[in-house]
Amino acid sequence: MDFILKFNLADLLTWEILFAIVFGVLFGIVVGAIPGLGATIGLALVLPITFNMTSLGSIVLLASVFMGCEYGGSVSAILMGIPGTGAATATILDGYPMAKQGRPGTALGYSLVGALIGGVISVLALMILSKPIASLALKFSDPEFFLLGIIGLLAVAGLSSKDIFKSVISVCIGLLMSMVGIDILTGQTRFTFGTVHLMDGLHLVALFVGMFAVSEVFAMLGNDPHTKYVHDKKNFKVAISWKEFTAVKWTYLKGSIIGTIIGILPGVGSSAASWLAYTEAKSTAKNKENFGKGDPRGIAAPETANNAVVGGALIPLVTLGIPGSAATAVILGAFLIHGIVPGPASFANQPGLMYGIFWGLLFATIIMYFLGRYTTSLMARILVLPLYVLTPIVLYISLIGVFASELNVFHLWVAIIAGIAAFFLKNLDFSLPSMVLAYILGPIIEESLRRTLVISKGSVGIFFTRPASIALMALIVIFIAVIAYQRIKAAKKPVQKDLHSSNI
Repeated sequence: MDFILKFNLADLLTWEILFAIVFGVLFGIVVGAIPGLGATIGLALVLPITFNMTSLGSIVLLASVFMGCEYGGSVSAILMGIPGTGAATATILDGYPMAKQGRPGTALGYSLVGALIGGVISVLALMILSKPIASLALKFSDPEFFLLGIIGLLAVAGLSSKDIFKSVISVCIGLLMSMVGIDILTGQTRFTFGTVHLMDGLHLVALFVGMFAVSEVFAMLGNDPHTKYVHDKKNFKVAISWKEFTAVKWTYLKGSIIGTIIGILPGVGSSAASWLAYTEAKSTAKNKENFGKGDPRGIAAPETANNAVVGGALIPLVTLGIPGSAATAVILGAFLIHGIVPGPASFANQPGLMYGIFWGLLFATIIMYFLGRYTTSLMARILVLPLYVLTPIVLYISLIGVFASELNVFHLWVAIIAGIAAFFLKNLDFSLPSMVLAYILGPIIEESLRRTLVISKGSVGIFFTRPASIALMALIVIFIAVIAYQRIKAAKKPVQKDLHSSNI
């Protein structure tokens, strides 16, 4: 592998680079743990610091912040049920229940190990497969993105409630929420009810925090106010045993692959990656009923995937100069500030810089593991607080995070209304994860389909003329067949049991 021979690792052992890695990771963890901020805001806050740094130091700093933010989002998600980032929303489903069972350190341990594995695997993919994978991603256009979105909606079946009709309704609600705002192709407003505040759509942070954090506050109010989630301080140690690791090792691997691939695709993002990884883990599990109750796989899958997105998202950026997300667009800005245009020519003209970025991100991922292990345990102590203290803290942090994201009071009302609605929908056994995934994929599906039909002048034949589209359609057919088989098999079980009991 030529990247090993083309870079002198001693170039990373300077005070500037070490500071960039350590400060970037710590800053990223803190920003990621604060609801409403996230990677894009964290990177924007750090960007001015990079003006007086070397080009290598500035990019490594931003990449370290990016990686730290993706892990940091799981801290508040696990400890308080508040998604620090959109990608951490899936982690709440099993991370928060495990913490409430008195195992916050274990839950954070699964998250931290997943972040390490996902980050390392994606960085290795970045090092080895940058050019081939980026070339493959270029073959994906609107028809393929539409079909990928459909696959994502079909995957919602793995997250559905026991009632398939309620799951379908949940998906429809999510798609309707995604349509609020201005139609990108026509400029017409939809479902805005005459207010300018909804022209940009339902604010993602407000919606997610409301559905998962504010609704949890209402659930807390129904419990004994003197209840404590954790009593034994020994449970604060952020670690998992070797036996616990081996039980979810394949979940870690699959989450890394999903996250890396999703990261390469422009516009999809870590939120979709974490949900798709969670869906895959649940749909392929033998004991699906354990998910949502503190299952380790429900933490391992999304946390591995969202950290794997970091390395994957940098692949089209460094090889083609194409930022696939708002976060990588900020990193592209740092390249341009230093007079560097990332792309194929960069590997020929400045190989030391490009390989230095790769190695710097790998070091940042490893350092993140050790920093996370010895700093997040301090945050876990919030769970020793009784509910009458913890409940207002959760509500306060939730609403402050929503307001701080854009300093807009209207978003607070969105969060509160979404929280009330989610509380009742959850109690009626509707699927909140299905709504969230449909909300995330809705714009991708709609815009890709409409642009495809515009290009083809209304003909659906375009889907049958592209090899990638044909392959994805075949995958959709297989997916539907598997889901139908699982449903039929599940429907037959109680009937067979009744027949058996009647013979006795």
